[in-house]
Amino acid sequence: MKLLPLLQAFTVDPVKLNIKAKVLSLLACFCAIFFIALITQAVIGASDSPIIVASMGASAVILFFIPNSPLAQPWPFVGGQLCSAFIGMSCALNIQETASSAAVAAGASVLVMLVLRCLHPPATATALAPVMAGDSITSLGYSFMLVPVGINVGLMIILSIIINRWVLNRNYPSALTTIKETETNQRHSTTVASHNIGITSQDIEQALKSSKSLIDVTTAQLSQLLSNAEMNTFKRVRGDICCADIMVRDIITVEYGTEVEDAWQLIQTKKLKVIPVVDNAKRVIGIITWHDFFKHINLNAYDSLQDQFRRFIRRTAKIETKKPEAVGHIMTPFVVTLPETTHIVELIPLMSLQGHRQIPIINEEHRLVGMVYQANLVAALYNQSLAQAKLLQPNIMARK
Repeated sequence: MKLLPLLQAFTVDPVKLNIKAKVLSLLACFCAIFFIALITQAVIGASDSPIIVASMGASAVILFFIPNSPLAQPWPFVGGQLCSAFIGMSCALNIQETASSAAVAAGASVLVMLVLRCLHPPATATALAPVMAGDSITSLGYSFMLVPVGINVGLMIILSIIINRWVLNRNYPSALTTIKETETNQRHSTTVASHNIGITSQDIEQALKSSKSLIDVTTAQLSQLLSNAEMNTFKRVRGDICCADIMVRDIITVEYGTEVEDAWQLIQTKKLKVIPVVDNAKRVIGIITWHDFFKHINLNAYDSLQDQFRRFIRRTAKIETKKPEAVGHIMTPFVVTLPETTHIVELIPLMSLQGHRQIPIINEEHRLVGMVYQANLVAALYNQSLAQAKLLQPNIMARK
């Protein structure tokens, strides 16, 4: 029985990838090493210099099997390999005793990589290469950093970006994704509450810093994993409730060319707060709210707001005018839409954190079929909680 945990340890897959992803990553490793060796050989010609550093094989595994790892990012790879090559050659030229030279090369390369924040484990093998290979590499001197290490590193980083981003459709380097997420969060910063309930990115970053062991994941990736886990839990507990189940179907819409005055009359007579703007195929191209009407009015002028607003919405009798006349001139063109099959859990961050009060719902043909308001989501969550409480009540009474 004691052997069972030991046997289970051998069956743990260190790479959580499906068969297709593993095969593609394997082919990527093969192609990268093949082209690096081929191109380096063509560059150095008939020279006695080695065409490829052995540590490139280990680097290829990290870059193509776990490209989202902090250890696989461009700076750790490039900085780690070049620094280690310099330190290894320095130790090989200045320390004659092999054991001491190897120990100093490995230890110093790790220390420098930690200081420069470019830790890349295979680079330690690069530091050991001049020490262990002898005259075949030490005869190159510090040119070893350029040929073959520099050429290998340059080709590998170019191939890893091309293959990961444009062949395997992976977000590599991960730093680019983090920057995009930061910009997106900044765009919504005006609508996010000052005190968020739950786990924030600062909480995750602090937890990662206080961890005593390496967690091979970035703050953004861990945040996304936690968010997905919360959504999956919500779906499991709440059941399969999609936007089509709670949306309002009879939606009043306007088109790009609808006059501003007509749109305002619809808002007044129908007591609306928002109207979607659609094209001839009923596809959403914008949205118009009360704010869109008032943002073009100069509130610092001496005329009363009422007089300014009347002049703004009233159609101009002249052929030429400088003020907006159609809805398309004042609408908000960037609209968040969701498919009607989307689970209502997707609405929660949009409405609670990003401040959206309504979300247009579209079908498979991207045509508008309804609208979900904050009240619809609250009602759906409340009714589900009430239904679950009623289901649990008989079980509680039975136990009593």
